Amino acid sequence: MKSIKAVLALAGFSAALAFAGPAAAQSDSSFYIGGTVGEANLKDACSGVDGCDKTDAAWRILGGYQFNRYFAVELGYHDLGKASAPLGDTKAKAWEAVGIASYPLTNEFSVYGKLGAYNGKLEGPTGDETTNDVTYGAGVRYDFTKHIGVRGEWQRYHDMGGNNVVKTDVDVVSIGVVYRFQ
Repeated sequence: MKSIKAVLALAGFSAALAFAGPAAAQSDSSFYIGGTVGEANLKDACSGVDGCDKTDAAWRILGGYQFNRYFAVELGYHDLGKASAPLGDTKAKAWEAVGIASYPLTNEFSVYGKLGAYNGKLEGPTGDETTNDVTYGAGVRYDFTKHIGVRGEWQRYHDMGGNNVVKTDVDVVSIGVVYRFQ
């Protein structure tokens, strides 16, 4: 089932690239870099454990290419923090490749959705587990200038973990800055 989800995510990512290709000739295209900070929630990491804290600070570095006002692709690394329990911590991190579809409401303000795949790792007191699965999210972006924008978003990493550690969805709420090279 995981491989089907990953194939569907990559197919959606490829479709976004195919539709964005002809529009890349517009002047809104550019490479960009950025970073975010926020809070991650390892939703099921504390199931039945007293004294466990399943939320922690999270941060991400990212880079991408904006084809036009509507489509972008992005690569990123996300440190998803840890769930702290009396018997040991469970740490999470992920690499991701996502396609982003934006809808501008004004020249400066946009809403967007993202869909892609991730390679994540949970490190727990009982072992480590690497997972490949789907990530998706939604957010808003405000562009202060043609180079600098701020965005706030929610993103989910679906079904991290499994055999050696707990299986959990990881939700992240974050705010970040993006710098476009134009």
